[in-house]
Amino acid sequence: MSGNPYQDDRGNKDASIANPHGAGTLSVSGTQVRAMPGSDGPFLIGENMTGGYGKTGPNILHGCTIAVEKGEIAVIVGPNGAGKSTAMKAVFGMLDLREGRVLLDGEDITQLTPQARVRYGMGFVPQTSNIFTSMTVEENLEMGAFIREDDYRSTMEQVYELFPILRDKRRQPAGELSGGQRQQVAVGRALMTQPKVLMLDEPTAGVSPIVMDELFDRIIEVARTGISILMVEQNARQALEIADKGYVLVQGANGYSGSGKDLLADPEVRRSFLGG
Repeated sequence: MSGNPYQDDRGNKDASIANPHGAGTLSVSGTQVRAMPGSDGPFLIGENMTGGYGKTGPNILHGCTIAVEKGEIAVIVGPNGAGKSTAMKAVFGMLDLREGRVLLDGEDITQLTPQARVRYGMGFVPQTSNIFTSMTVEENLEMGAFIREDDYRSTMEQVYELFPILRDKRRQPAGELSGGQRQQVAVGRALMTQPKVLMLDEPTAGVSPIVMDELFDRIIEVARTGISILMVEQNARQALEIADKGYVLVQGANGYSGSGKDLLADPEVRRSFLGG
């Protein structure tokens, strides 16, 4: 036991909620892409990323590198305006990189659209507008299975086991739920795609400390199934406590990186970004 309740070995270890296939093919704009499992290097990496929004907008990222290993939790923290969410969007293909590349399981996916990356095994939960408010909880989860051609009912059952409150409210419009419950719906919908990587943009924004702790517990359980977690989080100290790897961004570039434990112990990181 580590003494840290977030890092102890616990949680659901049923890997079936993850994509069971480490390789596959995907035809994108006439080009066939093949995943090659077992490659050297991080499972997912946005490497030396430089870019901004639009064709002529200024660069927000400046040689930024973010990586996460399979089944681990990587957290991006930093001050407001540091480029945290932009870095995650760059990894997901929501802005064009002017320099750098993105690799998933050793395969260069830099040119893939976000839609193609979902089929390739990436799930993304944005900070806001991340549920269909007029649809029921169960309909939201069903929407997450839109790319599935198999029977997704077992995956939905696993989501209900992970978030029991969603089973109780499955017939209720998602827009009537609390903020924390909405986040559970958003995460659950992303899990319905059976992702290999789950990307979360500030999942605890606006929720109470109790709900934050519960969400972090569930995120740990998801990682235990073998899904890689890449997360931007405003609650830096709490996020680093559960992180296998942490990145502190400063003005769109890597300021500090290391294990969550090492960053929490770094005097400069504590003084500059964690309130001492």
